[in-house]
Amino acid sequence: MPTTTYRLACTADIPAMSAIRLAVHENRLRDPSRVTLEMYQDYLDALGRGWVCERDGVIAGFAYAERDAGSIWALFVDPKHEGAGIGKQLLALATGYLFEHGHAKVVLSTGPDTRADRFYTALGWRRSHREGDAEACFMLERA
Repeated sequence: MPTTTYRLACTADIPAMSAIRLAVHENRLRDPSRVTLEMYQDYLDALGRGWVCERDGVIAGFAYAERDAGSIWALFVDPKHEGAGIGKQLLALATGYLFEHGHAKVVLSTGPDTRADRFYTALGWRRSHREGDAEACFMLERA
């Protein structure tokens, strides 16, 4: 059974996080030039907070919360580690952080008709999407 830990992300984690983002085939931001090193760095603390999941010392997933907007900027799990509950736990860390910072709701967007779309729907997030829109938007209200 793998050892799984969750911790705050740091600068040294950025290459692994970028590799995971690029490994997710349904990701509309797969072009490495669209998400820069500076963006990853900014969300480590200046604009929000980031977390990683390590399984046996290897980064298996990550999430970022954008503090001012009350949104999830990123949530990705390495395809080799899907189905282990990593995404749910990372999402719980990110939403908990935003609720602790006074947000009554958390928002995010993802591509429609993707695994991520189904993931958030299954977790009870409220979905809004109009036919032809490029993104499906989700909202979770504080309990």
